[in-house]
Amino acid sequence: MALNLIKLCVGADSLDDLREWVNERSLHALANGLEPHSSHTTRMVPKRKDDLLAGGSLYWVIKGQVAARQRLLDIVEFTGDDGIGRCHLVLGPEVIETLPQPKRPFQGWRYLETKDAPADLFGAGAGDMPADLKRELAQLGLL
Repeated sequence: MALNLIKLCVGADSLDDLREWVNERSLHALANGLEPHSSHTTRMVPKRKDDLLAGGSLYWVIKGQVAARQRLLDIVEFTGDDGIGRCHLVLGPEVIETLPQPKRPFQGWRYLETKDAPADLFGAGAGDMPADLKRELAQLGLL
């Protein structure tokens, strides 16, 4: 069973901000001859790497709500110039919007069991709706 991570999306005020950031990094990867991806660097290295890479995602919390996820492609450990171990969470290029789920602030990342993760936000035409309307409809159980 896949395991996920959850993390605050610091610096992004909206899902559009996150998508723009991911698109920029994906284009940079392509320009360097790599597969499109983005990555997030973190100091704490997940111990359950195999479970995470068996189909897990990184869920992003934006403004107090779980709002989206990106597929985890790899976890690359390295030692920084300061001698401290870190890792890159290599993420897929697609930002998948999820049903909004309130989440209190926390530091770092946390494991997130699949059973506790919000579902992806699907629906005919849902991609064309404003984010506020999608959130409101999801809270009413209509999406």
